[in-house]
Amino acid sequence: MSDTGVPSGLFDRTLRRLGSIWRDAPEAENDDTEQQMRACLQARGGEVSARDRAGHLAQTYLQRDAEGRIAFLRRLGSFDSDPQAVAEAFAAIAAATDAADRASAMAALRRAAESPRLRLLSQFTAIPDGMKFLVDMRGLLITRTRGDKLLAAVDADLRGLLASWFDLGFLELRRIDWSSPACLLEKLMRYEAVHAIRSWSDLRNRLDSDRRCYAFFHPRMPNEPLIFVEVALVQGLADSVQALLDEAAPVLDSKRADTAIFYSISNCQAGLAGISFGNFLIKRVVALLSAEFSSLQVFATLSPIPGFRKWLDPLLAADDPTLLTAEEAVALREVVPDAASATTALLAAPSENRVVAAILERLCARFLLIETLPHDLKRAPDAVAHFHLSNGARIERLNSCADTSEKGLRESAGLMVNYLYDPDRIEAYHEAYTGEGKRQASTDIRRQARGWG
Repeated sequence: MSDTGVPSGLFDRTLRRLGSIWRDAPEAENDDTEQQMRACLQARGGEVSARDRAGHLAQTYLQRDAEGRIAFLRRLGSFDSDPQAVAEAFAAIAAATDAADRASAMAALRRAAESPRLRLLSQFTAIPDGMKFLVDMRGLLITRTRGDKLLAAVDADLRGLLASWFDLGFLELRRIDWSSPACLLEKLMRYEAVHAIRSWSDLRNRLDSDRRCYAFFHPRMPNEPLIFVEVALVQGLADSVQALLDEAAPVLDSKRADTAIFYSISNCQAGLAGISFGNFLIKRVVALLSAEFSSLQVFATLSPIPGFRKWLDPLLAADDPTLLTAEEAVALREVVPDAASATTALLAAPSENRVVAAILERLCARFLLIETLPHDLKRAPDAVAHFHLSNGARIERLNSCADTSEKGLRESAGLMVNYLYDPDRIEAYHEAYTGEGKRQASTDIRRQARGWG
């Protein structure tokens, strides 16, 4: 790993690729970053000269450490629109006497308002690996924008460019299997963000004949997945990720599967944060699987609930009286008689205990279906829940002891949830949630959330 946070192999490879286009070019007389940026904006010479200048500037950026790169980006942020030209364009709009003059003045305003840094950023796309260069640049940039208006302005420009360049119409959906290039399989292992891939045998198990993995790619980044989803073809709703990923489990004849379980969705490029592909990915994969396997009747997830303990633990620490019913408190006292209080007994008791499991499921149903964010009363507080509800899913079933890993116990007390994707209702559920904040759920989940069972 380099000191910039970029994997060393990628750092070295990018430098070699970039170096190939300027190694024969004369060194700039003045290596000052601002002078290099001005030279790029002046656009003297032909296309090859412009690419050489952009490559030299990219090399200057890549050879710096993280703080040096931030200084580079702040310098880039200073290349903004000319305030005088913008003011004159506004005045021309105010002075326009008819629609034609007004349209002409508006066009002039748009040209005047476009910052020179947009042209600088766009020039990087002409160099080898230029698109990946910009994506990684934004990956660093977004970690430092808070409280820095100059960096925030650069981020707004770069995000707008990336959003247009990574439009769904430009993306390719590809299946990844065991025969895919080793470099791509290595990236799957590195980018997996939900359930860590422990070994090559673990990865091979996830790509077996009863499994599927699909990813979106951009033509300018052909070996870099943008987002990928892992799917298990099973019989019935899955209720344990450890069982689902068990390498010793027999391989199911995929033609006998009646359910497709989406058990991991991972975004791969930090620099594309805020540019969503997940909703399109799931819908596309549902369509592909439906066409390939006529036996599939159910499309669902086995999803983590990473926000559950963050919500629950402060309430337990405060001994919140609204958490437990009187009957639940008595039952917990019997399970953990030495606990200081019924609420402290809840997480001290074994999660596989039926009393404890029922209480945790009820509380989790309340969290997923009823609780909201303080600043957005229509939004589910759990990020994964918000993602699936936004995509048109229904909260179908809660599963106790579904993720017994250290992470699963720490984040969600071992609970996982099945979100159901009904192809006939995805759009209606999506509109109900995004428009009204209405969360779709099964009858059992609704009963649990209200404490009826």
